[in-house]
Amino acid sequence: MTPPPWGPDALRMRRQVIRKLQARLAPGRESWVKRNGYYYKSIARLFQFLIEPGKRVLSVRSDLGQFLSAVKPRRGVGVELTPELAAEARSANPAWNYVVSDPEQYVPDEKFDYIMVANIGDTVDVQRAFQNLHPGCERATRLLVYTYNQLWEPLVGLMAWLGLKPPMEEQSWLSEEDLKGLLHLAGFEWLKTHRAVIFPKNIPLLSFLLNRVIGVLPLVNRLSFATVLVARPVGFGRPAGELSVSVVIPCKNERGNIQPAVERMPQLGRHTEIIFCDDKSTDGTREEIERLQGLHPGRDIRLVHGPGICKARNVYAGFAAARGDILMILDADLTVMPEELPYFLEVIAANRAEFVNGSRMVYPVPKEAMKLANVIGNRFFSLAFTFLLGERVGDTLCGTKVIWREDWQRIQPLIDTWGKEDRWGDYELLFGASKLNLRIFDLPVHYQERVHGTTKMTKRFKNGVIMLQFCWAGFKKLKMRL
Repeated sequence: MTPPPWGPDALRMRRQVIRKLQARLAPGRESWVKRNGYYYKSIARLFQFLIEPGKRVLSVRSDLGQFLSAVKPRRGVGVELTPELAAEARSANPAWNYVVSDPEQYVPDEKFDYIMVANIGDTVDVQRAFQNLHPGCERATRLLVYTYNQLWEPLVGLMAWLGLKPPMEEQSWLSEEDLKGLLHLAGFEWLKTHRAVIFPKNIPLLSFLLNRVIGVLPLVNRLSFATVLVARPVGFGRPAGELSVSVVIPCKNERGNIQPAVERMPQLGRHTEIIFCDDKSTDGTREEIERLQGLHPGRDIRLVHGPGICKARNVYAGFAAARGDILMILDADLTVMPEELPYFLEVIAANRAEFVNGSRMVYPVPKEAMKLANVIGNRFFSLAFTFLLGERVGDTLCGTKVIWREDWQRIQPLIDTWGKEDRWGDYELLFGASKLNLRIFDLPVHYQERVHGTTKMTKRFKNGVIMLQFCWAGFKKLKMRL
């Protein structure tokens, strides 16, 4: 009697069995996908939400290439197990390149912006498959792992037994925590998990309510059929001394704070440019900036004329003029100390985060620096944003925010697409960073009372209503994906 395969031979045997089954089912794969079009279109919609169009996209276990086509890449590469399914993919979606390989053996020979990985359940060595993807990664690359929810295991098995789903070899039903652990072992950092499809069939109105309204609510979304884990490669840190920094200081009637801002500004990276964005001040702010330029010819002090519309437009004008690798926002009231900006640079240079958000709510806040109504509002909107973004944000309105300039250029097309105007810019930046799955990090800062000038954050009730409206707009975009 021949003994069963043992050791690595057992793994090779399992791969052979999976390939044979896939090759046998390949001719009928397209008709199966069409019969279940609602489900596959729902998953495609999720990938369209997560992946920017016009990017370089690798799809490992690419099926018929339908998800590649959905995200409209500039370059698309699909990897499948068998020549038979690759041939079906070339027929169904011929615009992309297809490679035949096991995920555990495939190593990219080019860089990609996004890497999709599917069919984790019948990937024999998941850790090795993840590890092999590193040569295809850059700092901003995002790995998207698409799999079934472990809770659905009994029903999926029943559907396959009844012939309502293609037959499957024995699956590795990996939980979300299992996958997070494997990603960590393979050198990736898990960022967040997106869930989709409570009800996989199309019944008008009912399917919309279950999948796009009720299914996005906390706890209920844990019942979703499909999950997509988003991760990023670790590493890619750079010495802070190699980077140039642009400190954008939006100002309107802040004449008394210009000189302290210049004199207290530390040297950041290999070069620091200080960009004052004067938003049509009437108190001599512009003249004070020009005076400081003359007093400090050795410092790179620049004056940008803002549009006089709102703080957000003023900041964006500064971003457009900036030349540094890193963009920093520092409010001209100096309630956040310029001396703490090196902490932000250290975090983003080491790639511990890609969007660093100042948080004034950690250290004690002087009573004179922030009114009680502002404290309560900040706490409330912190909870709202934690739900909307899927990660903790402790202070949504702190003016000190730091981002790579190249990532701002990716956020910029999203400005004015949320259905509500953001007059401060904080919400659009946070929403944009979350939409791109940037690693957001709250960095505690010491908040102080302003010494010169008066606060621009007045009409608290009216502003609170506007912020609530923007949160609703974010809910529709980020959660309902409308």
